[in-house]
Amino acid sequence: MRFSLEDIRNLLIKENLLKEFVSIQGWHLDVPEPFVFNKLSYDSRQVDADTLFFCKGLNFKEEYLTNAISNGLAYYVAEQPYENSATGIIVTDIRKAMAVLSMAFYQYPQNQLYVIGYTGTKGKTTAAYFTKAILDHTTKRKTALLSTMNTTLDGETYFKSHLTTPESLDLYKMMAEAVKNGMTHLVMEVSSQAYKTQRVYRLTLDVGIFLNISPDHISPIEHPTFDDYFYCKRQLILNSKTVILNHESDYFDLLQETAKLANIPTVTYGRTSETDYEVKSLPTGNHEFHLINHHGKLAIEADYDIQLAGDFNQENATSAIIAAALTGASVEDSQKGLKDARVPGRMDQLINKNGTHVYVDYAHNYLSLKTLLEFAKKEHPTGRVIVVLGSPGNKAVSRRHDFGKVLSEAADVVFLTADDPAFEDPQKIAEEISAAITNPDLEVYYEMERPEAIKKALAISLPEDSVVVAGKGVDPYQKINGVDVPYEGDYAVVKRFIEE
Repeated sequence: MRFSLEDIRNLLIKENLLKEFVSIQGWHLDVPEPFVFNKLSYDSRQVDADTLFFCKGLNFKEEYLTNAISNGLAYYVAEQPYENSATGIIVTDIRKAMAVLSMAFYQYPQNQLYVIGYTGTKGKTTAAYFTKAILDHTTKRKTALLSTMNTTLDGETYFKSHLTTPESLDLYKMMAEAVKNGMTHLVMEVSSQAYKTQRVYRLTLDVGIFLNISPDHISPIEHPTFDDYFYCKRQLILNSKTVILNHESDYFDLLQETAKLANIPTVTYGRTSETDYEVKSLPTGNHEFHLINHHGKLAIEADYDIQLAGDFNQENATSAIIAAALTGASVEDSQKGLKDARVPGRMDQLINKNGTHVYVDYAHNYLSLKTLLEFAKKEHPTGRVIVVLGSPGNKAVSRRHDFGKVLSEAADVVFLTADDPAFEDPQKIAEEISAAITNPDLEVYYEMERPEAIKKALAISLPEDSVVVAGKGVDPYQKINGVDVPYEGDYAVVKRFIEE
């Protein structure tokens, strides 16, 4: 792909992002000379003479740019000029500039895909996998997926994701690869950070789904307040052609009002007749439900069956049914797709040798953990809820207090352990969780070796109890001191101990 300096200038001026060009000749707005780029990068280790380099990030250091110039770099994009031999393209917002230039460089691949985006404090990954499973029947496996856990750009081959929503440059590169692979649809999770840091600036979703909202990611390096977090989440509504809203979400009225004021077509679902589509659990089991069409235009009233237990997963499935139906999926596509859908690390159930039910789930914030523990208590009302849990280091600091709160509300025993401690001491993180526990009857144990914590939880469990292992699911790594250290994954650990 080729990208001229004139193209860049015109795009930045159109978006009111260009300040000036800065070179040894001085400050100006005219293109210094004809120049063509065939590569974009924000990694100074991956540049050459034909690369346009973006100086971005809170941790950016001028030495990165100096190293890039030593490798032949001639042009860089930044919010401030640097004194060196390269020409600076100085912009008002580096992240917006990177998004605008990346989508143009990769020839606007989003226009060649039907893009479905999910946001919410919990359920994004499950709903995204459900949607892809349905669309695999409709599109003959031409649906790409960008999720918290895994990514596929050819519909079938998966690799581990590094961010819920990739950096804009990576996002459009991935979209272009999906188009090259013959994909026609893309299902993606859109995080609050994606809007906060402009990763999806100027991206319009064909369908945007808002699942739910509760405090999360509140910290100095993410969202300083819940108001900021919620505001960023709501940007999905304003950047969608059609929006799907969960009536069961907190602040539903505000979400609906946001869509109405922006004149965006809206479809609602939930467990009330006030919605377009009402979700009714069937008495045949935890997995089956019926959709009732009250006010909707889609012919999706039918019975459906999913592999995952819990009312909340029926609601996630409903959002997927609606989203897929908007693209042309039939009831049969949805029924077949959902029946076969497997979501890695979500509500995996195993039975301990003594009959105890063990639930392994990626639940990693207040709302998802509370929903999971309440489900366990409902399913096993006479037993204890035994939890294995940690909290990540160097981010989402508010979760530590939130976990203490939800454990006080819904757990009987907890083994506090490590969960991606990053550069922090996992014992210190565990103690911060414990400090927020207010239930004096809750038994608290510390075990920083995660497999050992799981082993101890299984060892004390009785047949009537339930064991909930939360946070990592099937994630094969622990982030420790900046390194992804191989880890079996919670599911594999539980399975190994049961079989030993």
